[in-house]
Amino acid sequence: MILKNIISFFKNTFLSARFFMLIAVVICLYGLSFVWSFLFAIAHTALFILLIATVVDVLLLYSKKHAFSAERLTQKLLSNGDDNPIELNIENNTRFNFKIDIYDELPVQLQQRDFHFALNIKAKEDKKLKYTVHPTERGAYAFGNLNILFTNFLALVIRRQIIDLKKEIPVYPSIIQMKKFELKLLEKASIAYGIKRVRRIGQSYEFEQIKTYVQGDDFRKINWKATGKHNQIMVNQYIEERSQSIYCFIDKSRNMKLPFYNLSLFDYAINASLVLTNISLQKQDRAGFVSFSDKLDSFVKASNNRGQLRKILENLYRQKENYVETNYEYLYANIRKRITNRSLIFLFTNFESLNNLKRNISVLRKMNRLHLLVVIFFENTEISNFKEKEANNLSEIYTQTIAEKFNYEKIQIVQELKKYGIQAIYTKPEDLTVNTINKYLEIKARGLL
Repeated sequence: MILKNIISFFKNTFLSARFFMLIAVVICLYGLSFVWSFLFAIAHTALFILLIATVVDVLLLYSKKHAFSAERLTQKLLSNGDDNPIELNIENNTRFNFKIDIYDELPVQLQQRDFHFALNIKAKEDKKLKYTVHPTERGAYAFGNLNILFTNFLALVIRRQIIDLKKEIPVYPSIIQMKKFELKLLEKASIAYGIKRVRRIGQSYEFEQIKTYVQGDDFRKINWKATGKHNQIMVNQYIEERSQSIYCFIDKSRNMKLPFYNLSLFDYAINASLVLTNISLQKQDRAGFVSFSDKLDSFVKASNNRGQLRKILENLYRQKENYVETNYEYLYANIRKRITNRSLIFLFTNFESLNNLKRNISVLRKMNRLHLLVVIFFENTEISNFKEKEANNLSEIYTQTIAEKFNYEKIQIVQELKKYGIQAIYTKPEDLTVNTINKYLEIKARGLL
């Protein structure tokens, strides 16, 4: 036990830069004493005082075995692609003031090896420190120990105290984003997030009540009998059809591995799927989930049962990209057997060329006959930004022309899908969630399903 304490002492005690500066002065005095002998006594005295001060410093630093106590406060789950708040509570258990450096051992996925705080803390004082972490991939994130290096007013010795705060926290698809979009979508507050108000049209709604006409109501819904009875314009009010099946199909092939702002297209699709699932369940629709590549990897049947959101969230958390090509024929054969009722399918994929689409358009048309299919693919923002730059030479002109060709092919893909009556969303990765929700609200409002 004694040997263990001695080893721990030497592992966690360091001489400061001030100590080495002072010992250098003492050495210089000894050197100069060969010329001026009176400096020899001064050097002896200085060395003695320095050694005594160092011993006193050590005693002060080790006056209490656990000089500090600390706590790291985090959410039970972290959100992928978002800023997640972390709070450190540091308490000084001694009667001395210290200057401290705090090094928090962050998960290896964050690649931050020099993350620390420097501050002064008074005797018996509590300090609260806040920072954020921004994970860019799902999985288990292991937080390590908290290292506190502290010195007192002498600052000759540095003591390190290691506080065991090891904890593993899972990073799930963006729960923060899901909660943000859980607000009432058609209220004014939601406009800040880009959610559009969509005027309801069509007759595929269930009758709810007769109400007084207000500006903006559809004249075709005027109830003339009630108008005559109440001597004011009355209109029929309908509610949206509920318990419709909404599926998110996510392509796991290599096309979805492209990174934008440190997040892959696959993770953008997963975050958007979680938000859409939550919104559809809030609107009392049935939500389901499918992931696929060369085979059908995951299938969660559409339901609005309690616990469906958690079930889909757990499936999204476990998803991993593949390096294979997508097999749409296999996908179609499977969903034809498993999804028997007409459903709204949001297909998250990425067609990089018109030829790629044409190889699969026949299968997409078959899917669209059985269900209402919305194909979602991505704008390559890196190419779009590059082609906006000014070309300074022939090589750059050539490269920008190729970039323009890629963008034009994407527009052709949209037109090709529309030609066969397939809904399409062509979006920047960062706008995916908003555009997907807007399309869902539009389809519900128009009664297309």
